[in-house]
Amino acid sequence: MSRLRAIWQASLNATKRALTWNIEDLMPPSERYVFNFNSKEELKRWHLYSDSEYGGLSSASLEIKDAGAGLCGMLSAVGIFSGNLSSEVTEGSRWRINRSGFCGMRSKKFDGFIDLDSYDTLALRLKGDGRCYISTIYTENWVNSPGQQEDNSWQAFVFVPKDNWYIAKIPLDRYLPTWRGNVIDVKMEMNPSRIVGMSLSVNAGGGIPGAKSGTGDFRLEIDWIKALRTQ
Repeated sequence: MSRLRAIWQASLNATKRALTWNIEDLMPPSERYVFNFNSKEELKRWHLYSDSEYGGLSSASLEIKDAGAGLCGMLSAVGIFSGNLSSEVTEGSRWRINRSGFCGMRSKKFDGFIDLDSYDTLALRLKGDGRCYISTIYTENWVNSPGQQEDNSWQAFVFVPKDNWYIAKIPLDRYLPTWRGNVIDVKMEMNPSRIVGMSLSVNAGGGIPGAKSGTGDFRLEIDWIKALRTQ
């Protein structure tokens, strides 16, 4: 009987170990790359837009450039989003735009969506020009009504100090629901499990007090964009 009891106890202990869930093992990593501007392949994941599509005269470019030796002496690369903001409008344009002076870079739609429900913060490693940029997260549209095909958009300002690398950390709950660039007064919560894209943009006007504004050249260097779990 003692031998049978020992076998039974050993089996019971093995079953308990198998059923014991290690929470740390089940949790995803504390950070997750969303975009990494370390090769020219990254350019295929983005497209540019500006007021030039509507008769404006602003222009933008996105390129990948070597950034010299990084950690461990390995060569690294960064993305450079740059261009010129203009408040002028093409003479005789058929478009009736209320404002000009904006440019942006938007990721192409993900293959499906990415799930960032386990994270609470978006982090961006940037080197800027003292301007205020806009970080946008696009989520799957919860309301599939006829004629309403646009994704939900959520925006937050990103002030980037001039000439130094800076990691901007934006809690996801700081992103506000917007409609075509304007904050909308509705009670909505972002669904971080259904993210379909992201963008970075810059306007000649607006931003936060103390940030560079107005027309003229802009330049933003981007190393990576990550999701973080800080809590």
